[in-house]
Amino acid sequence: MSAAVRGLRALPNAQYFTSAVTVVLLVAMLLAGGAAYEGFLSLQVLLNLLIDNAFLLVIAIGMGFVILSGGIDLSVGSVLALSTMITAWLLQSAGWPPAVVIPAVLLLGALFGGAMGAIIHYFKLQPFIVTLAGMFLARGLCYLIDINSITINEPFFVAMSQAQLPFFGGFVSPGALIALVLLGFAVWLGHYSAFGRALYAVGGNEQSAEMMGLPVARTKVLVYAFSSFCAALGGVLFSFYMLSGYGLHAQGTELDAIAAVVIGGTLLTGGYGYVAGALSGVLVLGTIQTLIAFDGTLSSWWTRIVIGALLFVFCVVQRLIGLRRKGA
Repeated sequence: MSAAVRGLRALPNAQYFTSAVTVVLLVAMLLAGGAAYEGFLSLQVLLNLLIDNAFLLVIAIGMGFVILSGGIDLSVGSVLALSTMITAWLLQSAGWPPAVVIPAVLLLGALFGGAMGAIIHYFKLQPFIVTLAGMFLARGLCYLIDINSITINEPFFVAMSQAQLPFFGGFVSPGALIALVLLGFAVWLGHYSAFGRALYAVGGNEQSAEMMGLPVARTKVLVYAFSSFCAALGGVLFSFYMLSGYGLHAQGTELDAIAAVVIGGTLLTGGYGYVAGALSGVLVLGTIQTLIAFDGTLSSWWTRIVIGALLFVFCVVQRLIGLRRKGA
């Protein structure tokens, strides 16, 4: 067998194969859009993908860590909505300054996730059930604050909503810049820190990680705390974007985040994937929406149809990779 053939057969076993496939898919979609629609590949249209999906990228980063650990977090969309409600209520009704409100919301988000992580680990409960309960709890708490939308007219939030930061000849929003900074930190945390090594070990085989003396309990609690912190930060960015808090914000966002992470190349079984794949996954979802918007004749539901088809394909590919890894 030639070296070229052996290389091709080994390619699906490469650590970041599915992430690379996602990047290729993203480039192909962008080129197809550029060929079909005038102005599709303009710099600002591409930057708008990041601007419009900054909050989703932040949530997907946290979700990626949870999935890498072998878990799942269904509460992130509700935590985002609760964060917008707490932010709006503290700003508008309580009169707190943004310098106090934003850290308080982020801290509450981290504590909420840490509590779920502790329950999952120490009570040996399934992450699906615990975070489902967290989803209902967070969404219900929104309506204890107010059943209606709370408009935010605080000057700092209005300024953040309208700000346009120069970026390579175009502009991005402050939220997009924050999302990119968080992504850079998450890449370092996941791939170049002791926490990241423990994260991958726990996701690969939790029992083996315990036998190796790794801090499994601390890692799992911190993973869920980080995921809810990201959801709370996503809520702050969403508040910048929408200038409101509302209990119905971000319904189904947890599913979009899971889709972005899976399409970005992270295996749902845990222990395999690349943190930065969240960016390519989010950009793929955003590109699909932009293509449909440029077409103008297709219903927005085609976005869900295409995303569903992509998920089926990536799940099958992930399953095949898992079988090859077991057989290796």
